[in-house]
Amino acid sequence: MAFEQGPAAAEMPNRRFSLILNTGRVLYHWHSGTLTRRVPGLLARAPDLQVAISPEDAARYGIADGQEVRVTSRRGELTGQALVTDRQRAGELFIPFVKLKESAANFLTNAAYDPESKIPEYKVCAVRLEGVE
Repeated sequence: MAFEQGPAAAEMPNRRFSLILNTGRVLYHWHSGTLTRRVPGLLARAPDLQVAISPEDAARYGIADGQEVRVTSRRGELTGQALVTDRQRAGELFIPFVKLKESAANFLTNAAYDPESKIPEYKVCAVRLEGVE
């Protein structure tokens, strides 16, 4: 079965923002974490905001697993803990949209609307990555 590829995202990588940020859920927190962050057992399972990075991108940017990193978009920035994993594609980062330690991926995302569905493009945007000293 062939799938038709939709239009490109409103924000694509460039020299200044060279990576694509994808956002989504994590097992232990739902939505923004408003309720699940109040449950000690769930918070203990996922206490830090993790930024999933491919091994290729980690090497390219000099990022070590567990290192504090800063992710910046045209709308803002956040800090989180690097999770270097081969489950992440090169050229892309993944950050859950749960709000942990006053950082949330949705602060970075683009509110551009799809012209047909009128749904905001909260799931993808162009970002840059750097290690925090």
